[in-house]
Amino acid sequence: MTDEFKTLRKFETGKGREGFLYSLPALEEQGIGKISRLPVSIRSVLESVLRNCDGKKVRRKDVETLANWNAKSPANEEIPFVVARIVLQDFTGVPLVVDLAAMRSAVKKLGGDPKIIEPLVPVDLVVDHSVQVDFFGSAKALQLNLEMEFKRNRERYQFLKWGQQAFKTFQLIPPGIGIVHQVNLEYLAKGVLSQRAEIRGQESEIFYPDTLVGTDSHTTMINGLGVVGWGVGGIEAEAGMLGQPVYFLTPEVVGVHMSGQLREGVTATDLVLYITQLLRAQKVVGKFVEFYGEGAASLPVPDRATIGNMSPEYGATMGYFPVDQESVNYLRATGRSDEQCRAFENYSRAQKMFGMPRKGEIDYSVDLDVDLADVQPSVAGPKRPQDRINLPELGRTFRALLEKPVQDGGYGKKNVDLREKHLVQLNGSAPRDRAMASTDEIDQGVNPGDERNKIEMVANRPTPDSGKDIEAASSEMFTHGQSRIGHGSVLIAAITSCTNTSNPSVMIAAGLLAKKAVGRGLHIDPAVKTSLAPGSRVVSDYLDKTGLQKYLDQLGFNLVGYGCTTCIGNSGPLHPNIEKTIHEFDLVAASVLSGNRNFEARVHQHIKANFLMSPPLVVAFALAGRVDVDLSREPLGKDQNGKETFLRDLWPSLNEIRETMQSALKPETFRKLYRDFADQNPKWNEIPSSKGDIYQWDEKSDYIHEPPFFENFSMEPGHIKEIRGARALGIFGDSVTTDHISPAGAIKATSPAGQYLISRGIDHTDFNSYGSRRGNDLVMTRGTFANVRIKNLMVPGTEGGVTKYFAPAGETPAGPTGKMPVSQGEEMSIFDAAMKYAETKTPLIIFAGHEYGAGSSRDWAAKGTRLLGVKAVAAASFERIHRSNLVGMGVLPLQFPDGTSARSLGVDGSEIFSITGLSDKVRPGHHATLEIQDKDGKSRSLPLKLRIDTPIEVDYYRHGGILPFVLRQLLAREARRSQHAATAE
Repeated sequence: MTDEFKTLRKFETGKGREGFLYSLPALEEQGIGKISRLPVSIRSVLESVLRNCDGKKVRRKDVETLANWNAKSPANEEIPFVVARIVLQDFTGVPLVVDLAAMRSAVKKLGGDPKIIEPLVPVDLVVDHSVQVDFFGSAKALQLNLEMEFKRNRERYQFLKWGQQAFKTFQLIPPGIGIVHQVNLEYLAKGVLSQRAEIRGQESEIFYPDTLVGTDSHTTMINGLGVVGWGVGGIEAEAGMLGQPVYFLTPEVVGVHMSGQLREGVTATDLVLYITQLLRAQKVVGKFVEFYGEGAASLPVPDRATIGNMSPEYGATMGYFPVDQESVNYLRATGRSDEQCRAFENYSRAQKMFGMPRKGEIDYSVDLDVDLADVQPSVAGPKRPQDRINLPELGRTFRALLEKPVQDGGYGKKNVDLREKHLVQLNGSAPRDRAMASTDEIDQGVNPGDERNKIEMVANRPTPDSGKDIEAASSEMFTHGQSRIGHGSVLIAAITSCTNTSNPSVMIAAGLLAKKAVGRGLHIDPAVKTSLAPGSRVVSDYLDKTGLQKYLDQLGFNLVGYGCTTCIGNSGPLHPNIEKTIHEFDLVAASVLSGNRNFEARVHQHIKANFLMSPPLVVAFALAGRVDVDLSREPLGKDQNGKETFLRDLWPSLNEIRETMQSALKPETFRKLYRDFADQNPKWNEIPSSKGDIYQWDEKSDYIHEPPFFENFSMEPGHIKEIRGARALGIFGDSVTTDHISPAGAIKATSPAGQYLISRGIDHTDFNSYGSRRGNDLVMTRGTFANVRIKNLMVPGTEGGVTKYFAPAGETPAGPTGKMPVSQGEEMSIFDAAMKYAETKTPLIIFAGHEYGAGSSRDWAAKGTRLLGVKAVAAASFERIHRSNLVGMGVLPLQFPDGTSARSLGVDGSEIFSITGLSDKVRPGHHATLEIQDKDGKSRSLPLKLRIDTPIEVDYYRHGGILPFVLRQLLAREARRSQHAATAE
């Protein structure tokens, strides 16, 4: 172990055990910075820099610079952060493992040892994004959805099982266990980690903070436990796995002082929506946010985790809560060992990082105050999580948005009569009336379906056997009956996502509200697709123990799976007649979900208005059946006696929630449910897999395909060159998300990806989702910019992945229809245009507005951009992770001067562009020049800021991205070792 600053110290880990740590107080004693005044999140990063200081990857200067962090003016230096571990989910994890497999293949082709490609830090992958809500409202829904998941994803799971045996430091948690962030919080996180090391001639143990990055932006949920971690793109995570530090610029830290307490009727979800709106307005993008004060100390870890989870929504790198007694209590309550809990507490105390700071104890870049008593019940939407609406104002806001022009964020509907509803026949073989049984009957164990409503959907069917009966069951996926729907009708109501299902208080509140609703005989319209997808099996355990699950079941909120469902777009199909009616009358229908993302077309392609809210409000709006309502004044419906019932009649008190919680949560439950995963999931054991260090690529597979990132690979990187004679592939407005760039949901049959799959003999019913096919670049490249709601301003008035193709100068052949010469701009899919430009080696540019790349840390949004031939993206501003991902794939991010955009410049895509001022001498902060040649031959130019932000990113870009950079490093290191061994012999 290195000890550049002589800070290795012993400490008592608990019960007489001793260990070593790299002492931050000892560093301060040497006069190196006022470390005790640093934000706790900065101290945790500093410990990693101090511990890993080897004079190469981490220099003495790096330690000194961060130890002297200046709150008001942080140094413009990059921090080499070596994380302790990495977490993945399967949507982002599969392409990452595909890349590792491709790197091994490349090493073998070059004559090297493929095993040099091996994660150097522990990696956990949780399969949680593949389950879809095909079946719902049934006791069989969980089983049927799991069957369908394994049927759809067999090839992917075979590949992951190969990875599990090929890589030594790779742990895989199979489907049906939970959402990665909740599993991380409840099981994977340890608070403090240790490793054996020789210290002063003796075998000992080094302790260090549990730090991580993850390939999902909501990795920040773990910040609620006092663990430093955030989301990165898959390509950056790969570099971290292969020994590269995570590099980032020294951040500002926004201190949020919390005071007061939440009022009766206000949930943790309301609090996080309030904070999201507040911090997004404060422009905290790329900054650390640290919560502290008496109010923060009063929040339990699940509430803190809810706030940390939403960091990407307010734009921060992290939303961190320091370690205190509540953090230790949570570890103990979730089944961690007493030894682990003692080590966590004693380590934090030894580093003087224990306890919630008070006002004035820490120096922050910006100081904000939040009084918890100011928070009101609210929802957010209909298109962005930061657009918070106080609950009483939802109906009025929705009605205003209906008539507001599309260009101003509305729906452009004029003279709408919200009383107009359209009849929908919900034909199906299984009637379901979910509200006929009373509370007393349920308490007595009476099946409400026995007498009252014929048969429960699919209840009498035999259990499907490995997918054989899935097709037969699919005819019973929907409720029988009829309904009337119109603008504002709630058609999806989902208790889903890691944000809230990790929080027992809001989940139990949903169950208590359901119990009261059933007691009054209230019911949910059959057109509403209801689902419950908890983040872990622990939720089901306490809902069952408290007797609340049966009331949720009665309303149709049956368990559909343990995974990321509606929030990621895995909401499954709506009834065909509902989709037909939406399309026929161009309805602005609604979804309500307890998630964190509600971007356009994310939840469901046919649902245009999507509102985030707490789980009990999801149940309430499902009962109301519409969002054009003020639930503070208007009734949810009528009870069995015809009496109007209001939200206040059903809402549980804080005492009711607390009393129910105390009876349900036990540490033994966590220990029981988080062990022997394979034994608990026999279907996973049935999946076969190949063996060996090298993956055998199968050209017949449409899920796993060897990516082209290492084609024509050489040990010599290229040079940074100017981009000349480029064309625009797309011109986009503000808030284009990674969902717009690389959708995760359904694949349309008419899209380039759909047409490709059909050409491979795949039926539309077997398309699965883009997310599930991320291991196949041939599908994903065709899916780039293919979101059905993306608006390319080159083709005004259209939605979807279309553009205009402009032929090279001198070429004016007729288009396919013969109506328009190509030189005037032929409309075609973005993929087809990119392929035509590739034939003439024409470089491409994307233009965009503010917040380009917001949303999920989706590496395919950058990978697909690169594989389409895009050389640069010029935007008004970028979200943090996507900007990094673009550099990581060798795509140049450029930023317009303030107040300038492609729209303000009058660019329509017919121009020819060049980007000059690029060479191997470029450095962070440099500018390049955008030259624009109009179709009439006139030229103009303007400066653009080069958004290569750190020195290491210059290297990444010059090498064509992180992956070739790391591969060249590993191969060079292996060559040096071989040469040294040969010399020694």
